Amino acid sequence: MLRIEHYSKTYPSGKTAVNDLSLHVRPGEIYGFIGHNGAGKTTTLRAVAGVMDFTEGTITIDGHDVKRDPVGAKRVTAFLPDNPDLYEFMKGIDYLNFIADLYDLPAAQRTADIGKYSDAFALTGNLGSPIGSYSHGMRQKLALISAFIRRPRLLILDEPFVGLDPSASHLMKGYLAELCQSGSAVFFSTHVLEVAEKLCHRIAIIKDGRLVTSGPTDELVGDSSLEDVFLELEGEK
Repeated sequence: MLRIEHYSKTYPSGKTAVNDLSLHVRPGEIYGFIGHNGAGKTTTLRAVAGVMDFTEGTITIDGHDVKRDPVGAKRVTAFLPDNPDLYEFMKGIDYLNFIADLYDLPAAQRTADIGKYSDAFALTGNLGSPIGSYSHGMRQKLALISAFIRRPRLLILDEPFVGLDPSASHLMKGYLAELCQSGSAVFFSTHVLEVAEKLCHRIAIIKDGRLVTSGPTDELVGDSSLEDVFLELEGEK
């Protein structure tokens, strides 16, 4: 589903944010991307989403090269940054319909999916209000709904649990699993290691722009915990 091959990102200042990263995310897989702040996680996610150029390597999503076929790659991808930018002047329902229009979602499908996710996240009663009146948690829920209604082949999430209450977090985990059961994949970064350990099929740990280790979660963790493995690899234990 996602193939990153020898990806590197160097800024004009000469600073290398990510150095020769290769990893593959398979269909039906939830893949966790772990690392300290500044390790290169967000830079990588933005490159995969096609919103940041990169220096070397290739990135393909469901067969679409993000450089050579950016529109094709974006049509099968949904990306939610850690602080989604939403149009505050729009009503919630107008925003969701705007996203549905961009992705040519059929009327019956969009109506059913907007209803399904809005009811589940307890946001239906607020869809008629301007997004500018929403709390941070409500905005996060709206952004998630806008991603789920697209039924993306690859869902990219940067710190998706920030701002969500326990009920919404539980719902999101279930919907991520549901998405993967349909053959899609999820690639996300998080600092909540306990969630990553329970949720992810595979995990990659990045440090100072370089991949330190990756593999199936159970093999990576073994008889320890993801937190112990992470701290040991970071030299903090």
